[in-house]
Amino acid sequence: MENERTFGQRYGGQMVLLAVVALLLLGSQLGRIGLFAGTEVTDTVAADTAVTTLPTPIPQPEQEITAADTAVTQANISLAALHVISDDSLAPLPNPHTYTAQPPSHHFQTHVVTGNDTPGTIAEQYGISTDTLIGGNPNLNREANLLQTGAELVILPVDGVLHTVKPGDTLEAIADIYDVSVEDIINYEPNNLEYPFFRLIPETQLVIPGASIGQFYFKAPKSVGNSGGEQKWAVVGTGTFVWPVNGRCLTQFYHGFHPAIDVSMAEGSPVYAADTGTVTYASYAAGTYYDYGNLIVVNHGNGYETFYAHLSGINVYPGQIVNQGDLIGATGNTGRSSGPHLHFEIRLNDFRLNPLDRLSGPVKSCN
Repeated sequence: MENERTFGQRYGGQMVLLAVVALLLLGSQLGRIGLFAGTEVTDTVAADTAVTTLPTPIPQPEQEITAADTAVTQANISLAALHVISDDSLAPLPNPHTYTAQPPSHHFQTHVVTGNDTPGTIAEQYGISTDTLIGGNPNLNREANLLQTGAELVILPVDGVLHTVKPGDTLEAIADIYDVSVEDIINYEPNNLEYPFFRLIPETQLVIPGASIGQFYFKAPKSVGNSGGEQKWAVVGTGTFVWPVNGRCLTQFYHGFHPAIDVSMAEGSPVYAADTGTVTYASYAAGTYYDYGNLIVVNHGNGYETFYAHLSGINVYPGQIVNQGDLIGATGNTGRSSGPHLHFEIRLNDFRLNPLDRLSGPVKSCN
């Protein structure tokens, strides 16, 4: 009878026991998974809020879990309340580019020299000084009688000098050359010197307002001494000079841009030869010699020449020998002159000297 018991009857108790054990083991595993899952959540919050990089220990008491959660919440609030400053001061511009200097934008007139032109007539036509003709045309010879017919002259819009910029030039150096201020160069708008760089571009040209590099002057012909060969003179001067007029009142003294003296005299006053020599020029300074008016030039045969300009009368002729103190003409107001006076020059080998270094006696200014 015992052998006939069913499988369930024989092993039922053991099966129930195994089922209970399995349930207990399953419940234990589920509890562990829940605890570790809570730890992962805590670690994630900590990482996001940058509170700590250390793993959070598994809290056991209920009150510890509450305190940790509270600290995380407070940290989140503190970080959210911080004012973040966005500093882009070192960020590049959206379209960065290198500054490019602008070249000057001049618009010059040009003048074609004709056979009747003189420095004075050209200057008057354009309202500039004769100095500016040289200043705008550096290659132009300063000899007034060498203005070539057909030559094209640059006419500056203002009195001054046209300066070609060389590598290494600075505004300060250029201003020193022409004895003008840097501001005058900058303030001339066509120069295009832009604040704050004021950069110069080599081989471009700047107008230097108010500057001057010299005047035209006349070089007397030397064709009356002899024909051909080395120049020889029939007479040679003493090498000393007397006053060519009786006055000593000067309206203009010798300086770099006026290498002569102007002696104020009533028109028609006598003019005397300052030293012995040969007359090489005695005529109205027509054509390119216009500025001098009536002009007498005496070559003294020793390298010296004397010039007597703006005369009202001429009493000698080319080739005539004169002695020191001889009457040769009369003072006047001819040519480029603002009143009756004598324009007097002493030259040594074509270099114009200060006449007051060769004439004796006191003088006074009549300006």
